[in-house]
Amino acid sequence: MNQPPNAKMTTCTNCNYEVALNYCPNCGQPAKVKRIDAHYITHEIEHVLHFERGILYTIRELLIRPGDNVRNFIAGHRSRLVKPIIFIIITSLIYSIITHLFHIESGYVQYRGDKENGISHIFEWVEGHYGYSNIIMGVFIALWAKLFFRKYNYNFFEILILLCFVMGIGMLFFAFFTLLQGITHIELTSVAGIIFIFYCSWAMGHFFDKKKTGNYFKALGAYILGMLTFAIVAILLGVGIDAVIKH
Repeated sequence: MNQPPNAKMTTCTNCNYEVALNYCPNCGQPAKVKRIDAHYITHEIEHVLHFERGILYTIRELLIRPGDNVRNFIAGHRSRLVKPIIFIIITSLIYSIITHLFHIESGYVQYRGDKENGISHIFEWVEGHYGYSNIIMGVFIALWAKLFFRKYNYNFFEILILLCFVMGIGMLFFAFFTLLQGITHIELTSVAGIIFIFYCSWAMGHFFDKKKTGNYFKALGAYILGMLTFAIVAILLGVGIDAVIKH
């Protein structure tokens, strides 16, 4: 490796490689790592939330033209949108913060039944971990979408990426209407649910082929069957846990 003349050698704090430049040639980490302080935290938050290439830009694009943007992301143009897993976790966190702020316990996934069995504990976990739960729900919806849209050249994981973006927007719908509910004390969760179902159907249909009306109905079917399958699996898992505990 050619080093600049009179370069002062340092050791990379990440991989212990000898570094003479501003960045480690082995792992890419900066030679001088900034100390974690208030400025560092502020910079990281700004990096996620900045308007041009951050979460606000991602939200706007997913609301206006979700299909085009997700297709471009899958095709390789990935610097414009927030990464899908990060996006769904952040939006789910926003929803959870608002529900706790206004002490609104009714989530968009609810279980009404015995509170002392395995099923109730599973749904309590879902309500307490929407970031991970939405990804799991997305898996079931993606399975049905893959079946309904099998003629299109998208694999399961690419469809799952679509669902991460779509369900992330859904969490923002629920967060917004939960905020309004907390302010006005008017039950608005069902309104958010209806809007999200329409958005999900439109966004998925737009992704596969916005010119085909049938795609929007297929998307609606994939969402409903995916959520139904998720609920059935959760219930069966809860019943299985109860059976194991009793024996």
